[in-house]
Amino acid sequence: MKVLTQEITLDKTSVKLFIRREDLIHPFISGNKFRKLKYNLLKAKNENHTTILTFGGAFSNHIVATAFAGKESGFETIGVIRGEELSIKINENPTLKFAQECGMKFVFVTREDYRLKTSEKFISELKQNLGSFYLVPEGGTNEFAIKGCEEILSKEDSFYDFICCAIGTGGTISGLINSSKSHQKVLGFPSLKGDFLKEDICKFAKNNNWNLISDYHFGGYGKVSEELIVFINDFYKKNVIPLDPIYTGKMVFGVIDLIYKNYFPKNSKILLIHTGGIQGIKGMNIKLKNKNLQTIQIND
Repeated sequence: MKVLTQEITLDKTSVKLFIRREDLIHPFISGNKFRKLKYNLLKAKNENHTTILTFGGAFSNHIVATAFAGKESGFETIGVIRGEELSIKINENPTLKFAQECGMKFVFVTREDYRLKTSEKFISELKQNLGSFYLVPEGGTNEFAIKGCEEILSKEDSFYDFICCAIGTGGTISGLINSSKSHQKVLGFPSLKGDFLKEDICKFAKNNNWNLISDYHFGGYGKVSEELIVFINDFYKKNVIPLDPIYTGKMVFGVIDLIYKNYFPKNSKILLIHTGGIQGIKGMNIKLKNKNLQTIQIND
């Protein structure tokens, strides 16, 4: 699979910046979601499962991707959704509405119960109530997702000195670490507060050539600022590349900020991984409008 890579023009720096357009892989199963689901779906089919169950929040990219992938591959899909109040707001939520139109059935749970999503008791109760299913974790991250994400980089990518990506559950960066070369540094930009992701990444990462940069989460998961929105709109105007505000937008902001703070050595060649998530912009814009804030400007 050949994926478009674009160079980003920067002023007054010797650093070369490129972006891998994983967001263009598929219109609905885009970016790292395509990579993460690829081998999970094959595993489910080999085990003769007919239903995929997974987890997500109100504007989850993973929920949309799983719903469409299930429809396309002949699986029934079930989404366990964080927030009971969303059960009566499906038509007001572009993410959940689209997933439902793809045939996904929902189980809405409280935020307290959602925290139990990895417990054996919670999973057992789901199976008792819903029947047999193939479970894909929240965000899609497991050993099969890592295998898929290892395919993002190719031999030609040894050209780059730094590989940068946003982090949600740690699956994408783990795959990048495993397929990177020894001379390369892989940098992850968490969209959540806290250092707990290091432990999760260490479960899958085979190399030590990586680091996390935790200064660009903008307040935590799902949090944005006017500065970030202005940056995303300006980046789109200059490069005609949409960035989502939850993951890739924060990572690109961070990398460019670090470039002008001389974090990277002169003449460094940096590859940014665009992990998709564009569908979530509609939901974010609803929240921004409700707060009378500037919205993210992209063409549908």
